[in-house]
Amino acid sequence: MDAEALRILSEVGVRFPSEMALDTLESGGAAVDRDAQTALIPPELVRRALASSPKEVFFGARDRSRDFTLSGAPEENRTTLYNLDGCGIFTLDHGARERRPSVLADVAAAARVFDELEAGMLAWPPISPEDVAIAPRSIISAATVMMNTSKHVMDEVKTREEVPYMAEISSLLAGGRENLAKRCMYSVTYCTVSPLTHDCDMMEATMDISRIGAPILVYPTPATGTTGPASLFGNVALAVAEALSGIVLFQLHSPACPLVMGAAMGAVNGRTGAFSYGMPETALQLMAVGEMCSYYGMPSFIAGMTADAKLSGIQASLEKMMTAMPLVLSGAGMVNGMGLLECGMTLSLEQMVIDGEMAALMGRLREGIDFREGGRRGDDSEQRVGGIPAQRGDGPGFRENGRCGGGSEQLRGDGGNLARRVGSSALAYDLVGEAHKRVEAILSAEQRLPMDEALERQIKEVLNEASAKLGDGSSNNN
Repeated sequence: MDAEALRILSEVGVRFPSEMALDTLESGGAAVDRDAQTALIPPELVRRALASSPKEVFFGARDRSRDFTLSGAPEENRTTLYNLDGCGIFTLDHGARERRPSVLADVAAAARVFDELEAGMLAWPPISPEDVAIAPRSIISAATVMMNTSKHVMDEVKTREEVPYMAEISSLLAGGRENLAKRCMYSVTYCTVSPLTHDCDMMEATMDISRIGAPILVYPTPATGTTGPASLFGNVALAVAEALSGIVLFQLHSPACPLVMGAAMGAVNGRTGAFSYGMPETALQLMAVGEMCSYYGMPSFIAGMTADAKLSGIQASLEKMMTAMPLVLSGAGMVNGMGLLECGMTLSLEQMVIDGEMAALMGRLREGIDFREGGRRGDDSEQRVGGIPAQRGDGPGFRENGRCGGGSEQLRGDGGNLARRVGSSALAYDLVGEAHKRVEAILSAEQRLPMDEALERQIKEVLNEASAKLGDGSSNNN
């Protein structure tokens, strides 16, 4: 796989439609064709870029207890973490239970629910709110998530005009620009355009923001038989080549900048032409990219917990478990997919809670059996599920019922968790209904760790300026 990816980069090349990017690549040793806007990247340049990329990436959070680090060595990632998926356009209304276009209030509600899920550590704005003007939409969406969760926040910068505003907001969160390199609470997703192309605006914007120390996720998204080769091997090789091309570019532009490698890939049904996010071939490709991240020693952030299902329930849970489990058991650092259905297009708050339950169960499987002496004696007084401390006071814990079930995201009903309900009552168990109760309880309660009012005012001032200068935005910055 490595040899094929390097062959693609050195013999086929990648399109970089930006003089800024071509200048950077040429100065580093790539063979640049200005007319075609392409670059041939030699293997030695790839190796240098990988060597200069940090093997551990720190992600700061407003709540310091929720800071985390992703490592390029799977054994160093004690448990797989999860993020709130992004870029959807619809919401399954948790009140009316119907699918509708998304609004900014949905972004705020999603961040509030995600803030209460132990397995989720990184929040993307999960949907694009249609009540906010397009130009400042990313800025306002990201800031809305920041105000409603104490966890790390990731989003995209689509144009260079957005960068000063996100840099200013990041500086405010960090307590000053001088603290950004040590404690950045905002990171950036950078998606390539398959096959083998980069978007000019997003590329130059991401190059700009790399200067402030924000971690960058390089995230190819090819699909078999359409934007990528029909074979699984060929499509994975394409994704790896695109990811490496981004790593080379950003390391040349900002040496030693924190980068994370990943992919969000799908498969196309050969009979119907329909894109599928929840089939075995999707899981196989994503696991292969995760293995390549480990091979290169790069921190990994892989799409998983994905589904084609349009509603929460059995189909969604089967597909999400199937696409996430291989990544968890192979040591992926971060899995992207919580809360979204319908190929990542529809947000469901109930599904987000169910995903939290599944994440804890998969984490427990990854932990395995403790064969150390203390583990053999049962000395570990703090039982954990998936790396998450058991939550007492919400139902029976390990010592009361002899099961390590107290630490999962709890949809308890009468006190058992989702995976261990037994007896005739299990036949009538309403999974989505219990998740709905949990959502309502979260949204009706006070926010766990509200943002400081002075900081929130400062951020809203930045949003008002962005709305005024970039376009008419929404004043409803929840």
